[in-house]
Amino acid sequence: MSTMSKALYKPLSIATSVLGGVVAGAAFGQVWKRITDDREVPDPKDLQHSTAEVLAGAALQGLIFGLVRAAIDRAGAKGYRAVTHENPQ
Repeated sequence: MSTMSKALYKPLSIATSVLGGVVAGAAFGQVWKRITDDREVPDPKDLQHSTAEVLAGAALQGLIFGLVRAAIDRAGAKGYRAVTHENPQ
């Protein structure tokens, strides 16, 4: 990847990462709302919730964020390659 390509890809990568975070947050909010009565994942320091609930929420949140981030990063890299005919690495 040339220096110019790296300079062009970096802002695209940052923008897609931000978009991914927003999409992942919305997706997690919808999933969490459907499986529990709470609107937000319990804070690990909030002792009114069980340890299992706190850990399950954190694991689900990590899973969704990782999945969405990978999907968006992958789509961005494929789109970049389609336009420039270069791999973004």
